[in-house]
Amino acid sequence: MKKSIATVMLGLAAAVAVTSVAYAQETGRGSGEVRRIQPEQGKIAIKQGAISDLKLPAMTLSYKIDAALLKDIKPGDSVSFTAERVGKDYVIKEISN
Repeated sequence: MKKSIATVMLGLAAAVAVTSVAYAQETGRGSGEVRRIQPEQGKIAIKQGAISDLKLPAMTLSYKIDAALLKDIKPGDSVSFTAERVGKDYVIKEISN
């Protein structure tokens, strides 16, 4: 009986570890030039350099962003930002110009 409980507990621990890795968020710092802002859709497009922590090459990418973070940002601005990969999306958590 004790052996069965230990086996079940080990299996549950392994399942939790795998699930945690699958849902881990990747975070990285980047910089670039703002190309387009769509505050009503919560989007910003930035022409950026490579972000190795997110495995992104230099490119123009559309990010999700909270509209409140856009109050001092406009197209053409050079910005630095922190972004996360959340599922298939990239989300800016901090941005400054």
